[in-house]
Amino acid sequence: MNLQARKLNLIEEFLRISDESLISKIESFIRQEKKASYEKELTPMSVNDFHEMIDMAKQDSEEGRVISHQELKKKVKTWK
Repeated sequence: MNLQARKLNLIEEFLRISDESLISKIESFIRQEKKASYEKELTPMSVNDFHEMIDMAKQDSEEGRVISHQELKKKVKTWK
């Protein structure tokens, strides 16, 4: 059975569940697995990279390539 067929079978089985606590457990399991998968992909930043980012941020600030918190909030509102 291929992955797509397995997914469809799982969906059909899920739709038959009427126990809310079981659905909550499944939701929790999925969240935990997604989080673990995401965290597995993370790699720590080197100290040199960190210092380089700080230097770039300082340079951006000195050269006026920044916006205020209020300006950012206004921009974010337009994204929706």
